[in-house]
Amino acid sequence: MRIQKQGPAAVVVAVVLAAALSGCSGGGDDGKASPTSSANKTAPSSADKPSGTPSDDPTEVLAQMKGEGGITVTLDEATRDSGGFVTVKGSLTNDGTEIFNAISWVGPEVAVQKSGASVAGAVLVDSAGKKRYYVLRDTEGKCLCTMGLTLIKPGETRPLFAQFPAPPEGTTEMEFQLPTMPPAKITIAEG
Repeated sequence: MRIQKQGPAAVVVAVVLAAALSGCSGGGDDGKASPTSSANKTAPSSADKPSGTPSDDPTEVLAQMKGEGGITVTLDEATRDSGGFVTVKGSLTNDGTEIFNAISWVGPEVAVQKSGASVAGAVLVDSAGKKRYYVLRDTEGKCLCTMGLTLIKPGETRPLFAQFPAPPEGTTEMEFQLPTMPPAKITIAEG
């Protein structure tokens, strides 16, 4: 048997091939969340963050509203974006004993009735500026907010969000109102 020496080009091809194969892990389900999967993301631990970095801890609560039937809405974030709107994010928890449907949260405004069980009836109120800001809508009249809030079982928590037109620069103290729930004072952060 005769062994031939391989030139530098063959070594380069072998290295490139090995790198390409190691980068293509076959796409099988290895139990790890994909980088684009927001449903499986976890907050980075404090060990992952350099010291002095502001906290993005999702357990920080801006406000909490408790309504009838054991329904709790927790607001975690209210951010002014450069696009001229404010996004409010949080969660809804059914601490009651019956299934909850957010039918009454769509509000009385006819234009957003297409949104169904949603937070379309949410309003941001600027008491100092004496203005109300309603949830934004898409071109079909549906709210830019969480929809499909039906059949929420006791003990279940679901995320929610709503987008509003931004109040004037410098206005940060607002009141978040949702039909059937007590109002909550929130502070808008710059995005």
